[in-house]
Formats: sequence, structure tokens, C-alpha cells
Amino acid sequence: MIESFINFLEYEKRASRHTVIAYEKDLEQFQEFCSISFEKDDITFAEHAELRAWIIDLVEQNLSATSINRKIATLRSFYKFLLRSGEIKKDPTYKLKALKTPKRLPEFVQEESIDKIMEAAIYEQDFDGQRDRMVMEFLYLTGVRLSELLELRWKDLNLHEDYVKVVGKRKKERIIPITTNLKKNIISYKKVFEETFHFLNESDYFIVTNTRDPAYPMKIYRIVRHYLDLFAQTSKRSPHILRHTFATHLLNKGADLNAVKDLLGHANLAATQVYTHNSMEKLKAVFEQAHPKA
Repeated sequence: MIESFINFLEYEKRASRHTVIAYEKDLEQFQEFCSISFEKDDITFAEHAELRAWIIDLVEQNLSATSINRKIATLRSFYKFLLRSGEIKKDPTYKLKALKTPKRLPEFVQEESIDKIMEAAIYEQDFDGQRDRMVMEFLYLTGVRLSELLELRWKDLNLHEDYVKVVGKRKKERIIPITTNLKKNIISYKKVFEETFHFLNESDYFIVTNTRDPAYPMKIYRIVRHYLDLFAQTSKRSPHILRHTFATHLLNKGADLNAVKDLLGHANLAATQVYTHNSMEKLKAVFEQAHPKA
């Protein structure tokens, strides 16, 4: 039944590869726990008490509340699938409650630091240097996810109408506008790409290594960390922080929340609203500084 559920996630729900792997790992861990603790190898007919025992065991292992809640979500999805399939008559996750998690605001890079990365950073004129500049600019100026950047191909860029077509989670497509400056630098990068590899196919990946292989996650991480270390004082230095920065800066400048939601490819506003907290902190600071009675 675990295999059937994973196939359902992958081919019917069209969940991302990361989600599929995580859910499969969670269920295998629960199956191992049930086998050791209850001598039960088949988790199809697990009961509420067994699920609760696993959650307690995870808490005692000092696993973070966020990680445990993800595993609870896995169990809920799995047993709802079994219920719909007619394999079980009662959902054992009915009384499971998620753990409370502290609210954390997404960290972002200040505008002055981003300006230095975009304008003051020295990018070499060779392929590596121009590719690195493109990685930094593209992540910040479009707000795409790391996975979306890695999957991007030259054919997805429309430089005549100034937009890029991105395939996000659950294979959903969205259109993101390209700024004039980004377009100019894409054209420069394209020229270096063609000079380095002698030709360019529209089906080529947009970001590649200097051996023309598709870029991989750690490569992008190294590029982002290098330039953030030089110009930004942030505890987090992942590609995703540039996505947070993209959203926060737009909202700080008065962008419509629904428009930012569409640019980020969020399924609902709840995921986008977290960035308004950062904007609210800025509004509070301005209010306290400027209002005579603050």
C-alpha cells in the first residue's frame, strides 16, 4: 500500500520529487517503528495509539516540531488515501494534532546589500563569472525557486516579449516578466555561452557548469553563499533567501499581495502573507519614528 500511495503522489497528484521522497521515507520510518515496537510489519491497519506512540518517540528524540508536523501530514495523506481506496473503514489520524511551532519570519537581504551584489560585485568576463552573475540576478529579479532555475531551458525565455515561462510545483506553469536590465545581461550571458560552447540549442539548460552539464543544487548554493558572504550580513545564505528578498522588497514598495502570490507561484494567499509580516515591521518602525504620539 505504501508503493500504491507513492505512485498516487507521483503520477496522479504530480507532487514534486522531493515531496515523494520525503513521504516515502516517513512511511518507511513509521513501518520500522511499528515492526520494532508492536511487531506489526503492515501499517495499513495501524491504530491511533500506535501513531501517537511514534509521535511521542519522535518528540523524545528532540526532533523539531516542524519535522514532526511534516511526518504527521504524511500519515494523514496516507490514511486518507487508504480510506478513499476502501482499504480501511476508519481514519486513525482523526485525533492527531499538530505540534505548536514558533512563528519565524522569513529572513531577507537588505536593499543596500542587494544593490552591492547587483552593481558593485566584480564578476569575471569569462563563462563562470557571467554565469554566476546570471544566477544571482535571476534568483533575485524573478523570485524563482532553486528547482525552477535548475530546470529552466533557453526555450523558456522570451526576449521579444520580455518574460520567462517557469514550471513550478505540481507542473504548474507561470509567466514572470523580465526587467530591461536583466534582459540586457541575459543577452550578454547568451553571447558568452555561445562563445564558450561554440553553439547554443534552445533545448539547452539555461544554467550549466563550465563543462556544459546541467547545474546541480550544490553548485548554485556555492555561488549564492560566495556573494552573500561578501556583501550581506545574513545568517542564512541559501538560494531561497533571494526568493524571500524578492517578495519582501516588492511588498515593501507597495506591490499588490495577489500579484506577488502569482509571481511566486503560490497556491493560495496564506503562503504569501508571511512576507507581509516583514513589511509590517518596516511600517511599525516608520510609524514609531515619524508619528508625534508614537
